[in-house]
Amino acid sequence: MKNKFIIALLLITVLPVPGFSANANKKTVSGISLKTNTGTTPATQPKEEKGIKNNLKRYDILAFGAISDGKTLNSKAIQAAIDKCAQSGGGTVVIPKGEFLSGALFLKPGVNLELQEGAMLKGSTDIKDYPKATTRIEGHFEPWPAALLNGDKVDHLHITGPGILDGNGQPFWQEFYRRRNLDHKTTNLNVERPRLTFIQNSKNVQISGITFKNSGFWNLHVYRCQQVVVDNCRFLAPYELEGPAPSTDGIDVDSSQDITITNSYFAVGDDDIALKGSKGPFAMDDKDSPAVERIHISNCTFKAGGGIVTAGSEATIVRDVDIQHCTTTKPTVLRLKLRPDTPQQYENIRLNDITVEGSGAIFNISPWKQYFDLKGQQPPKSQVRFITISNVKGWCGSFGKIIGNPDTDFGEIILKNVDVKMKDTKFEPGDIKGLKFENVVVNGEAMSVPSPTVTPALVP
Repeated sequence: MKNKFIIALLLITVLPVPGFSANANKKTVSGISLKTNTGTTPATQPKEEKGIKNNLKRYDILAFGAISDGKTLNSKAIQAAIDKCAQSGGGTVVIPKGEFLSGALFLKPGVNLELQEGAMLKGSTDIKDYPKATTRIEGHFEPWPAALLNGDKVDHLHITGPGILDGNGQPFWQEFYRRRNLDHKTTNLNVERPRLTFIQNSKNVQISGITFKNSGFWNLHVYRCQQVVVDNCRFLAPYELEGPAPSTDGIDVDSSQDITITNSYFAVGDDDIALKGSKGPFAMDDKDSPAVERIHISNCTFKAGGGIVTAGSEATIVRDVDIQHCTTTKPTVLRLKLRPDTPQQYENIRLNDITVEGSGAIFNISPWKQYFDLKGQQPPKSQVRFITISNVKGWCGSFGKIIGNPDTDFGEIILKNVDVKMKDTKFEPGDIKGLKFENVVVNGEAMSVPSPTVTPALVP
């Protein structure tokens, strides 16, 4: 009996344990072989990204003196938590339940931010709490107030919810309208207002579960970023005031690539998702404004705003945009702003499985003449091509419009597999030879491409 026990023990020692290879220096988890130093690392250990430590340190802002009364300015306390986290090798700064008033905060590499259930980081209404610096704004650089949250070169940043970022923007909106009522030539840049979040020069950023609301200016601005994921977020601003909350764009994707936006909700006073770059007759030579490309948007709802996606007001090259499984109750399905002073190239934009449930239009492709400056140059040429909108259902206001500047070259634009009810079926596109209707049914009747209208002359 003793000999049998010894033999069994030897077999257990020699035979491979399920989940591990016979090689003591390798471990298999779900069929994936992972090299280890000792073979003793638990199978549940999180996979580390190359060059990034799994740092689980957490820094509650209450421990740094933050007060959740909605009145005390907590900028110094929260920044101290961020700085300590960065100095200690990284981790997560935690904003717990409560209302924390703050001015501009500056995230650091290795520092993540978590807003817990019931947490609100609320922006100060004093513009002096947002220090000015030369920054990217509206397609160029100039001194402008910092955002509430700022991040530069913060690769692998995570900002997670379910808490709220509240820009407390009403005083800023009121000041804008007050100034514009005094002078109708007032522009955005004449009235300084803070953005809610500005992330630049960063890769592998994830923003999830956050509610962005009442921003003084743009809600989320990403500039020269790659591999950004925005998931399960809400972007909210009043859209029925003296005018809508001015320039409260949901997301501004500026000169960035490989951006994914999913499962999110938009009800704002301006563009829902704006694709931006440079502007002006020399924009194609702007090395600070690479093409916006490989943008993926899916499973989002658009309650109010300019459009599901808008290219402009400042943009040069926008290409390879895929939008799937989205619903709009008012915003235009596709909005392309054509600046008379900027060479623009919009191509390979595809929208599929779109539900329309309101008074909005399918197209708004037209000149954007609100502000432009040819700087003594001839009007540049622009190109719009390889646009497809397919599998559209529901009810909407109209087809909208497709009108170019005199130097806009329209290529293929396809509307196919559409079955909608429409309040106004009148559609007068310009002379666009590439416009095609395929299986388009409106109010129960098949529709064909209407006869073209004459493109209007450029009005300076």
